[in-house]
Amino acid sequence: MKYVVVTGGVVSGLGKGITASSIGVLLQACGLRVTAIKIDPYLNVDAGTMSPFEHGEVFVLNDGGEVDLDLGNYERFLDITLTRDNNITTGKIYQSVFDRERRGDYLGKTVQAIPHVTNEIHDWIQRASKVSVDGKEGEADVCLIELGGTVCDMESEAFFRALSDFEFRLGRENFCLVHVSLVPVLGVVGEQKTKPTQHSVQALRALGLTPTLLACRSAKPLEKSTREKLALFCHVPAHHIFGIHDVSNIWHVPLLLRDQNVHLAILERLNLSTARQPELSQWEQRAQRLDTLSSGIRIGMVGKYTGLADSYLSVIKALQHAAFSCEKKLEIEWVASSDLEDDAPQSLRTAAWTKLKARNSFFFPGGFGDRGIQGKLLAAKYARENNVPYLGICLGMQIAVIEFARSVLGLDGAHSTEFDPATPHPCVVYMPEISKTHKGGTMRLGARRTLFQTTNCITAKLYGNAMFVDERHRHRYEVNPEMVSSLENAGLCFVGRDETGRRMEIVELASHKFYVGVQFHPEFKSRPGKPSPVFLGSSKNFPSLSTFPVGLIHAWLQG
Repeated sequence: MKYVVVTGGVVSGLGKGITASSIGVLLQACGLRVTAIKIDPYLNVDAGTMSPFEHGEVFVLNDGGEVDLDLGNYERFLDITLTRDNNITTGKIYQSVFDRERRGDYLGKTVQAIPHVTNEIHDWIQRASKVSVDGKEGEADVCLIELGGTVCDMESEAFFRALSDFEFRLGRENFCLVHVSLVPVLGVVGEQKTKPTQHSVQALRALGLTPTLLACRSAKPLEKSTREKLALFCHVPAHHIFGIHDVSNIWHVPLLLRDQNVHLAILERLNLSTARQPELSQWEQRAQRLDTLSSGIRIGMVGKYTGLADSYLSVIKALQHAAFSCEKKLEIEWVASSDLEDDAPQSLRTAAWTKLKARNSFFFPGGFGDRGIQGKLLAAKYARENNVPYLGICLGMQIAVIEFARSVLGLDGAHSTEFDPATPHPCVVYMPEISKTHKGGTMRLGARRTLFQTTNCITAKLYGNAMFVDERHRHRYEVNPEMVSSLENAGLCFVGRDETGRRMEIVELASHKFYVGVQFHPEFKSRPGKPSPVFLGSSKNFPSLSTFPVGLIHAWLQG
């Protein structure tokens, strides 16, 4: 097994995840099988209890792992299916060490950071890297490892030490380190400054690691003089220093790396020079087409975490994949649901409703907590009453049910017990098997099967007239099965249920142009070349778009 490790310096947020993913694309295009691991140095066991405002979205894997959003980048770029073990955290490592100590695995030794914690990191990396993620037999050829944070972060020290020892154990021909660093330009001087990267590399060496390649993030292409200066002061060959400048869309990044022969430098280091030249024609077409799109699709995103786009990263990507398939440019109109409420400041409320009413398709993402819920209910009512295409996922589905119970069934005070435990009409209730005392890892998580109750419904047709679909879940509340018959008698159709038949998975409103809610999260399985059916639709099933409303994007196209 060969390992390519990606670290970061100077500042966070440089795009280590995109860099690692793009290196993976390049190596795949050379004919190699690639897997990926993300190391997050925080003490949380996983990302499941972290706020979207602080950390961005929680990405959910097939096996129910709640992980860092960069694993979503890996899955989308590389079209692979990762596991919870592909995300390593300090919490996971220490939890494993503690469990082994309690079992007596260390035979009475004093348990220390070195070697016990570092050995646990080695073991975890080797175990996770050998699991097939592309559906083929045998392990991958190359494992990408991204270490979150930056050099000199206190919480990362054990991982840097472990990776230093790991390189020594593997041998340099099996270990390639790519260090991503910032090359800023000071406005007054106008010169690309190398000093931050010099200090970053110096700190990296002090931790026992020497970069094989330098990936220099900058606003403009890396200048020759900058490359030469970095080579001189960082002791990295000039042909191993490459630039990743700002580009019009992230699909250009693998092409940037290819054009600078990054694959040759990595293959040379890893003694993999027999691999074929990278074939990236599809990526070229995709990146160039996205740049030339002029006609746009404007979707209203009614959410709670609109202040940080990364909170809805997979949703945005899924909408982009669907819009791109229709050769349209995605334009999202963010609507903060709390601004739609009656007690919001008048100026904010007026602006929010103006934005909402200007859109002819709405998307309602998931979320937790009662902030902005009343605004979501008002927006759902507007979409239902005005025949505006509506797609709700997770909480978005539950909102559709609550609003229907209030407005159509006339059940005043109908609500979810998440927001009103004393509601007289509990439309959405806590699932009985879910823990009420522990939050982390206790939800209904991962890929679950949804059985279509009829093939004569929009959603079944979107999935190619399938009898069932397997999608990823993340929720602890569900539609109250005791209210289903009343809701269906009034016109709301639960066309998808779980294998027991008592858990509602998909809801539709037959009298509406496109009013669909799904309990699962289809955005997690969307890929650039394979958009999620509920986001796009399936035009091959409907040659004429005027025949049926197919997916949120196609519903928008129908006007």
